[in-house]
Amino acid sequence: MLRGAGLRMLSSVRSKRAELLSSAKITGAGVVTIGKLYTTSVMPYLIEDPKYAFLKDLGLSKTNLGGFDGKWIGSGKPLISVCPASNKPIAEVTTVTLAEYDEIIKATTEAWDIFVDLTAPRRGEIVHQIGEALRDKKAQLGRLISLEMGKIVQEGEGEVQEYIDICNYAMGLSRMLGGKSFPSERPGHVLLEQWNPLGPIGIISAFNFPIAVYGWNNAIAMVCGNTMVWKGAPSTPLCGVAVTKIIEKVLAANKLPGAICSLVTGATDIGEAIAKDERLPLVSFTGSCLAGQKVGTAVQGRFGKTILELGGNNAILVDETADIEMVVQAALFACVGTAGQRCTTARRMIVHEKVHDTVVERLTSAYGQVRLGDPLETSTLCGPLHSPQAVDAFLQSIKESQEQGGKVICGGKRVEHEGNFVEPTIVTGLKHDSPVVQKETFAPIVYILKCSSLDEAIRWNNEVKQGLSSSLFTQDIEKVFKWIGPKGSDCGIVNVNIPTNGAEIGGAFGGNKSTGWGRESGSDSWKQYMRRSTCTINYTKELPLAQGIQFG
Repeated sequence: MLRGAGLRMLSSVRSKRAELLSSAKITGAGVVTIGKLYTTSVMPYLIEDPKYAFLKDLGLSKTNLGGFDGKWIGSGKPLISVCPASNKPIAEVTTVTLAEYDEIIKATTEAWDIFVDLTAPRRGEIVHQIGEALRDKKAQLGRLISLEMGKIVQEGEGEVQEYIDICNYAMGLSRMLGGKSFPSERPGHVLLEQWNPLGPIGIISAFNFPIAVYGWNNAIAMVCGNTMVWKGAPSTPLCGVAVTKIIEKVLAANKLPGAICSLVTGATDIGEAIAKDERLPLVSFTGSCLAGQKVGTAVQGRFGKTILELGGNNAILVDETADIEMVVQAALFACVGTAGQRCTTARRMIVHEKVHDTVVERLTSAYGQVRLGDPLETSTLCGPLHSPQAVDAFLQSIKESQEQGGKVICGGKRVEHEGNFVEPTIVTGLKHDSPVVQKETFAPIVYILKCSSLDEAIRWNNEVKQGLSSSLFTQDIEKVFKWIGPKGSDCGIVNVNIPTNGAEIGGAFGGNKSTGWGRESGSDSWKQYMRRSTCTINYTKELPLAQGIQFG
């Protein structure tokens, strides 16, 4: 077991696998150019180790096909999935070619003609069955997420549970999808709002939630009557294959085409094809702001719809009345959970000057108890970063923070280990507008800033480009309503006395500004997966015109 910041670190020679990874290029969260990963590994695959027997329980093998449209296909280059805790290969997935991508889209389009004829409640029942099938494999899927992505197993299973929960939610939603009726100014007329499915849609998900993000989209899109093609992150391809195999069985049991939920595994060429494909009226993309801007521009260029879930430079605000024990407990999860690799991770803490030093002291003490290590071990609290490139980005941000006047209170170093481990880090002394504070680093670094008032804290919260999640810790009810009001946080998620991360499925999830304005999961997010029609129906033999116009 590796220990946290300030404790003794185990050292070992970094694996040869890490050297292979050194050629990979990050082109946006969830979008990776693989480089040498398109080679056959000379190292034993973890799937052959009895310790990881759960992989075969999920129907995975040493070599897997990465395309599905009712049948499994894939004749592209082999993609090697790598465990970030050891940089050892897990298994291979064969990518799809652009020609195979085209075949899959055709099959997904044909499947829509069948699926859309089912009633919404019937579609909801099928989604419920998917949720129950996931429940049967929850433990195995949770361990797969931990092995392939790197988050601790409790979070891995929690991610699967989130998919199960959204399936249950979607089943109920399937009986509540409805528009409004409006009174007409014309006698014998009625105005109705009708919602209809879009058709086949594209879903591009990121590495940090390799199953749940697809689940949010999949469950809601299905009850709305859409079919879909899913492209997961190239660095977590086994999650995509395993989930699709589970859904495949549910669809087959209901005598429905497998292409209702298609899969395309590949790199940026497949993502670009989805963005430009006019057969997909909607593309839901989760990833970095830079990559999302490119996807959004490409989709808008063909007048398609997008749901963009992009980055977040999220802040926890602490006023002088806050419960400090609660602040520390919440900040520990918000800053260190998933090794700082959630889009809702707290990257800034804006703390009132009266309690600043106390918060820093208490949080530093809590960081010292964080257990780093194998994410499959239940005692681990912080696993590895997802890739060696993420480690490099972490170290670069630490360097920049020191150059800009920051002081590393704890952490700040790479852990010498074969995996991609770093020390969770607290930095103080920086100005609120320091360049390093203004950028999002996907790693467990939090910048603690000292403020003098809530108004100042709100200004600092809102000055970053993103607007995803934020939280205020206070016992002052007046400040609560200011925080959630028009002069408060400009984020899509505005919390009080809870962490910035760990959202429930019942509310709409998403952010504003450079986060993309997209909304997924609960509330009325379902409307983004449908097309709206305003229908005016004349049920008389007269033809009065609106606004009293007389014509002819």
